[in-house]
Amino acid sequence: MAADVKVAILGAGFAGLCMGLQLKAQGESSFVILEKADRVGGTWRENIYPGAGCDIPSHLYSYSFAPNPDWPEVYSAQPDILAYIEGVVDRHELGDHIRFGAEVTGAVWDEAAGCWTIDLADGSSVTAQAFVTAWGQLNRPKAPPIEGRESFAGRAFHSAQWDASIDLAGKRVAVIGNGASAIQFVPEIAKVAGRLTLFQRSPNWIVPRMNRPYTPEEKAQFRARPELMEKVRSEIFQMAEDRLIAKRNGTAPVEEVPIPLAHLNAQVADPELRAKLTPDYEVGCKRVLISNDFYPALTRPNVELVTEAITRMTPQGVVDQTGRLHEADVVIYATGFETKSFAGETAIHGVGGVTLAQAWKSGPEAYLGISVSGFPNLFMLYGPNTNLGHNSIIYMIEAQVGYVLQALAQDRPVSVNSDVQAAYNDKIQAELAHTPWAGTCTSWYKTPEGKILNNWPGSAQAYAQAVAGFDAEAYEVVRTTEPAE
Repeated sequence: MAADVKVAILGAGFAGLCMGLQLKAQGESSFVILEKADRVGGTWRENIYPGAGCDIPSHLYSYSFAPNPDWPEVYSAQPDILAYIEGVVDRHELGDHIRFGAEVTGAVWDEAAGCWTIDLADGSSVTAQAFVTAWGQLNRPKAPPIEGRESFAGRAFHSAQWDASIDLAGKRVAVIGNGASAIQFVPEIAKVAGRLTLFQRSPNWIVPRMNRPYTPEEKAQFRARPELMEKVRSEIFQMAEDRLIAKRNGTAPVEEVPIPLAHLNAQVADPELRAKLTPDYEVGCKRVLISNDFYPALTRPNVELVTEAITRMTPQGVVDQTGRLHEADVVIYATGFETKSFAGETAIHGVGGVTLAQAWKSGPEAYLGISVSGFPNLFMLYGPNTNLGHNSIIYMIEAQVGYVLQALAQDRPVSVNSDVQAAYNDKIQAELAHTPWAGTCTSWYKTPEGKILNNWPGSAQAYAQAVAGFDAEAYEVVRTTEPAE
């Protein structure tokens, strides 16, 4: 059976588009990008909350092969990042390869034909010799399991599903959660809300956001001298790599972290509030956040920080463990994402009908974060243990795409050896035990049992070196009963 395309790609975010762009750059035209929405952009299409932006400088948080001399500031906002992504797609004429409204619900490896049959929500399917998933780690909003949540009589939504139709001016707003999204939108809505109550489970380490606009002169220089943009990018990258050592477990006890503590002390004068905002765990155990306006927002007279645990919700609002009712007109859940499954609800069936969920019953793992034994020619971008806590994920994605291109060049279905995968995962987990993410805090990086599923243990450069060459000896060629086309 001849496949419809050589390569099917799930998702039109940074990773999926990178895969498509690099295939096109190699002269490959037989591929399709399957996107459930009606627009590219991934997380930068979905997250439209006020103040949304990136905590990696723009010249690094972009494709190395598509530099942008016109970034408006060092750390760009969501609209500018989305415009960049759309501009790259247009300039490289990638649109013809993108199928919008194509939500992937499942995929089955056809052992006889040696290809994937990918099912879509509309009942149609696509067959492909290789299936590249780029479903991301932060795109499945997680609703908190709070008793009585459905009884709340006001309006409620997750920050990743922002309801712009609701006017928050003068409203009593309850925000549940204080992570990376909340520290961006809380300062914005605090300016207009009549009353804002922020429920904090645990505080974050926060450092200043060293942002500024790029001047017209700087942009002109970037346009005239592309090597200058590359120099800026390289300097940002190296500074991020150099900071990694400071996040190693045990190198920076709470009392020896001058920058975040100085930042907190300078912006919060009230000792009681300051104590509530001081973490009691290692720097880097959770994601270190950057903000200049989050702390000042909490000192506003219309803002209250609540650190007592939530016990339930009622039609009127949120009840904390002291029994106090915090009345609200609107509840915003800044409660993060489901990050442990990677595949979400997508049913992926490999050799023998084994599902990815079954293969991952002890937790997701993949060789180099890319390949899973028993799933031939399935390649993951931004898969297990490839997230970073210090540098740009775009760099990691480009490295992964390079590896997948080499795998595709084998021109035969390949599946990573199970022993190789197991040995790799054991090595990664041993290395992760000596990183800050293995510390005393709870985080989205690890399971309740302490297994770290998301993060890479070393430098970004070390990962790029690990995937620089396709190691064919780690894979088995999968035989099919039908002749290859």
